[in-house]
Amino acid sequence: MQRSNLRKLIIGGIIITALAVVLLRGDQLIQLIETVQKGYLPLLILALVSQLGKYVNQSFAYSAAFKTVGEKRRAREMLPLVFGAYFLNTLAPSLNMAGMGLVIDDSRRRGIPTGRSTSAALLMQMSIESGFLVIMILGFVVLQLTGHLNPLWLLTLLVVVFLVGIMAGIMIIGRRSPELVVSVLQHPERILNNLSKRLRKGKELNPWAEKLVESFAEAAGTIAHNPRKASLVFLFSIGASICELGCFCLVGLAFGLTLPGALIGGYVVATLFTMISVTPQGIGVMEVITVTLLAAYGVPVAVATAVTLSYRGFVFWMPFATGAILIHRTKTFSGEPRERRLKEPRHTSLNHSLSPGDLEERAPEQDEDLPKR
Repeated sequence: MQRSNLRKLIIGGIIITALAVVLLRGDQLIQLIETVQKGYLPLLILALVSQLGKYVNQSFAYSAAFKTVGEKRRAREMLPLVFGAYFLNTLAPSLNMAGMGLVIDDSRRRGIPTGRSTSAALLMQMSIESGFLVIMILGFVVLQLTGHLNPLWLLTLLVVVFLVGIMAGIMIIGRRSPELVVSVLQHPERILNNLSKRLRKGKELNPWAEKLVESFAEAAGTIAHNPRKASLVFLFSIGASICELGCFCLVGLAFGLTLPGALIGGYVVATLFTMISVTPQGIGVMEVITVTLLAAYGVPVAVATAVTLSYRGFVFWMPFATGAILIHRTKTFSGEPRERRLKEPRHTSLNHSLSPGDLEERAPEQDEDLPKR
């Protein structure tokens, strides 16, 4: 009963927060409707289809990530998680940790061990950033060949390389020398712990540095042992980035923007500041930066604003609204009972000291370690 009430409170909080986002940024919805009417409708429809292709690719990438760790999850059932993760990442900006938590918890409730689902989620997150990096590099090559590459773009490239490098570095070094990475992460862990004790009246955070390194190292081991399956994850993520780039270019063309540098550069900046902005999904920051960039290429401010607002409608409002609806189809928020792998009484003798509640909580992870008789 208490868990049911807690779930209702969480759902209520999410709805209230979502309404707050809509109310605070509702002016963009009005501007979006007025702006889209000025563009070439067939190209805008193609842009919407292209953006939807991104989420379909991501659902297949998630499915491939779980196959890499030895678990089967169909792309069709991953699609609600793709939109739900976006929805949570918007409400709770946490460098995509909120969305990853949804994927992990949904998988745990389906009987998949937490370690495997965490590895799959980390592999997916790294592939998203790597896919964007690949498209970014290819775009810069095109700009260089056409003579439209600005040397300042190399700074944005370094930012993305740094983000991907951090994840790859933790995976590689964490697998070979986990003690070294843990020792480095213990410093920020101690700072956050002291801050938590001050703000939460003496309550400390649960230790996370060692668990984080362990998860990254396990993910690295998974990739090393299943390179072919892992490569599919990266290919689908690259496909997702291609679809999103196509969406931006089609939106630009719908408003008469044909400059290659402005189209590719606008997409890179819009995506980058959505990733690193302190505001949810770059709200308020991405728009200003993108309009400023397009204006620097000589694009009229009215056209730059129209392109940015329309693109924001496809990459923010559409997945946000869809996620608010589809998140209730996930195991975490559907209220359905969690699936358990341990159904035979033979395992209970090994857990005689655990209460039924503890057994239910630990069952999914113990199943893969118990000896087969």
